[in-house]
Amino acid sequence: MPENKNEKTTVRSVERALDILLCFVDQQELTLTEISKRVSLNKSTVYRLLASLERKGFLIRNGENDRYRLGFRLWELSAHLHRVDDPGELLLPEMERLRDLLEETVSLYVRDGKERVRIQAVESMQPIRRVAPIGVRLPLSVGASSKILVAYADPDTQQMILNDEEWPRSIDKERYMLQLLNIQQLGYATSVEEREAGTSAIAAPIKNGSGNLVAALAVSGPASRLTLDKMKEVAPIVTNFAERMGHMVK
Repeated sequence: MPENKNEKTTVRSVERALDILLCFVDQQELTLTEISKRVSLNKSTVYRLLASLERKGFLIRNGENDRYRLGFRLWELSAHLHRVDDPGELLLPEMERLRDLLEETVSLYVRDGKERVRIQAVESMQPIRRVAPIGVRLPLSVGASSKILVAYADPDTQQMILNDEEWPRSIDKERYMLQLLNIQQLGYATSVEEREAGTSAIAAPIKNGSGNLVAALAVSGPASRLTLDKMKEVAPIVTNFAERMGHMVK
């Protein structure tokens, strides 16, 4: 049965409200103007949606500076997440052990459509370290973790990613595919200043008992410290941890 006009309007309002909540992935507080720019909607529409989210407890408005932040209702919902199957929670102790062993930042990434998302991270204790905020979305075209997520994806998914109209023209697809084949043979991927100047990373696949890719385990740090030679040296450690983590997830 086709949707009527009221149903379409309701769905659009829900999508817009969710877009507003997603604005807080990388920011703790935002003004009406900032939110309006991020979701590309006029202020009057955003204001009405903010008022509804505030009434339901999903957002809180600070009256002193007129900025919004996430409300406690989201914490109530998160309390009911089935964390036993959440790799970000389940693998955290192993990530901390790897961080302590290599003294570099350790992150966990999953693929979401045409992007990768950092779902967990433990930062290095060193003064100069890789800062890795959780929830950040990054492209699949560059970075050690991206190459792992694409290399171990099924062929249809690989073609969907590589044939996307937003794929950077500066990155040759054939050369990229050759990199993916090499990664499958090695069992890990590396990157040096591919996405961010001064930063290197090594990543390995976390596969469950069925052999399906669950996430990419990455170790990142300053390129001056995490050199290619150093990454080759620690590669067996990273892949060993990734294999062990694979036995812990479904």
